[in-house]
Amino acid sequence: MQCPYCQHTNSRVLESRSSEGGQSIRRRRECLNCKHRFTTYERIEFVPITVIKHDGKKESFDGSKLLRGMVRACEKTGISHQRLETIVDDIEAYLQQRPQREVTTHEIGQLVLKYLREENEVAYIRFASVYGRFKGIKDFVETLDQLQEESISASVSQWSNASATDRDNASTSPCLSLTHNGSDNS
Repeated sequence: MQCPYCQHTNSRVLESRSSEGGQSIRRRRECLNCKHRFTTYERIEFVPITVIKHDGKKESFDGSKLLRGMVRACEKTGISHQRLETIVDDIEAYLQQRPQREVTTHEIGQLVLKYLREENEVAYIRFASVYGRFKGIKDFVETLDQLQEESISASVSQWSNASATDRDNASTSPCLSLTHNGSDNS
């Protein structure tokens, strides 16, 4: 490490400690030539991730751009800004761990939808409408139908995995109600 005072290249480490929440190592050094002390930081170098857009253009991954899109989709849904930042961090960490350095906007969109599906259905639909480039109400209806089918499948799966006693107790419970969003044919 080069001394910032005399430019001599030999120094010794006096102290090392973790900093920035374990993201870097802070080292106190002493120049072997002029005896001045200075601090250096050692950080993990992240290799940039390249995003391939729909039109074929390439740009560097920008977590803040992804966060802005998610914030717009999640307005008035009750999802905290902190939670959205955590989701973006999780997505970026996942992308950093992959051996491929290029990712399509489609792949990023799918990752976001996976998280938003678990967080809030309204946010999921809003993000899907922009990400999926919905052209009309038909696109919304198809996505809503798919979301509803997935919810019903998950409910049926949970119901079939429940014990017989649980099912018997639930069938007599006034809290259990199966609703159908459509016309009543009775």
